[in-house]
Amino acid sequence: MPNHINRLEAMTQDCDHKRKLVEGKSVDIIGEVTKTHQAIQSLDKTISTLEMELAVARTSQSGTALLQLPLEKASNHSLQKAFVVIGINTAFSSRKRRESVRETWMPTGAKLKKLEKEKGIVIRFVIGHSSTPGGVLDKAIDAEEEEHKDFLRLNHVEGYHELSTKTRMYFSTAVSIWDADFYVKVDDDIHVNLGMLVSRLARHRHKPRVYVGCMKSGPVLSQKGLKYHEPEYWKFGEEGNKYFRHATGQIYAISKDLAAYISINLPILHRYANEDVSLGAWFIGLEVEHVDDRSLCCGTPPVEYANPWRG
Repeated sequence: MPNHINRLEAMTQDCDHKRKLVEGKSVDIIGEVTKTHQAIQSLDKTISTLEMELAVARTSQSGTALLQLPLEKASNHSLQKAFVVIGINTAFSSRKRRESVRETWMPTGAKLKKLEKEKGIVIRFVIGHSSTPGGVLDKAIDAEEEEHKDFLRLNHVEGYHELSTKTRMYFSTAVSIWDADFYVKVDDDIHVNLGMLVSRLARHRHKPRVYVGCMKSGPVLSQKGLKYHEPEYWKFGEEGNKYFRHATGQIYAISKDLAAYISINLPILHRYANEDVSLGAWFIGLEVEHVDDRSLCCGTPPVEYANPWRG
């Protein structure tokens, strides 16, 4: 009997001790939960980054990336750190648009390099080559590149109906050169407020898989002859259906591991007629956070302003 009483007293003391510990820490529970949540987010980001780096390394070793790096040394090169890489999609016929971009929101020369070094903001015009490599069109871009040093050249044949292929190649090439938090694609007729763009993206830098843009879901056009005709309209259901939500093609951003996902799966990512639909399709079945940022919508005329990086 005394043994049972001693055990009961011991259990009671132990329960009282545990109760006091819990009561003493109750005021810190919310703080501890917050810290735990932040730690989990940080761990998720770290794991995602490590997976991305491993996957890109495997892709590079296997030679399946199909990349051409004329502006950077392809052999034994280490990834250059950056916050965001902004690829301006351009064409051979868009010289005037490129000049407009350089005269407004994009820094040039030494100021472009300074922006990269001090702010981690990389900006390049993105273009492939013509159907006759080394021809007049390619030589004109070579001369422009020699003057401005602001192109990212792709191993890709330019063409309006090849935009989905070009998009795949852009992200795959960019992620093989720059280790950035975000990769942005923007058209060369869009004027970007760099400060606003960077601040908007910074809000999401600790999220591992994020897709930011002006989200839409327009109608699937089955009628031939229309500008945005989709030959594979039947895949989207009955006539009159709409696309799934995806970012409008003028400007959007994706996080690092989504760019790596594109690079790793380059040969098997299906291309629809419309480039922005293709990108949305690549992510629709993944654990991706879609961020509908209305500041990236192009519903209002661009505002002209002086380039802050020009002297």
